[in-house]
Amino acid sequence: MNEKKHYRHELKYAVSHTDYLGIRSRIKQIMTPDPHAGEDGLYRIKSIYFDNQDDKALREKINGTARREKFRIRYYNDDLSFITLEKKMKIDDLCLKYDARISEEECRKLLQGKLSFMKAHKEELVRELYAKMNYQRLKPRVLVSYVREPYIYRPGNVRITFDSCIRTSLYSRDFLTKEVTDISATDEPSDMLLEIKYDAFLPEIIQDMIQADQTRQQAFSKYGVCRRFG
Repeated sequence: MNEKKHYRHELKYAVSHTDYLGIRSRIKQIMTPDPHAGEDGLYRIKSIYFDNQDDKALREKINGTARREKFRIRYYNDDLSFITLEKKMKIDDLCLKYDARISEEECRKLLQGKLSFMKAHKEELVRELYAKMNYQRLKPRVLVSYVREPYIYRPGNVRITFDSCIRTSLYSRDFLTKEVTDISATDEPSDMLLEIKYDAFLPEIIQDMIQADQTRQQAFSKYGVCRRFG
């Protein structure tokens, strides 16, 4: 966590499937698929989010608290060889993320409440979560999974993603398994979230390309949507 990082702008839009097709068609003219995506241009993300019994992270999101943070553990495409602990910090539309690698064994211990390994862990972020699991009483609260379609644009360090098939389960024991008992977290299975991240400026050409009749910026939180069920 000692590495130098900077806040980035983050905008979120709810989009219909029709608008998604139009926006994607336009941005593909100048943006390139993220090289981390598969041959189909997609990858699947599975995350466990942390909160306490007072729903601190959820309430801060609902109340629009200007400065807030949340912890999560995630991995991609069912690959348990690369699991990361992340802390995401937000100030209004600005976001900053720190991450640290943890092993599958460490992840299993954490989810089982066997936390002693965290106290002297080599990663500062793991030690910070250990402290906050003790004095803030953070614990795993909900499993969130979705499919992401990412694009990048070098000027402005712009990243655009389309997130779909957002699903949830309250049972963290399913986190490290391929077969998950979960349900759709959105009102309609076709509902999609467009996210835009950039540094100091969003190029005008990108602004023009994301315009659509039904596109509306909103404070959409996948964690918040998935917590509707408990």
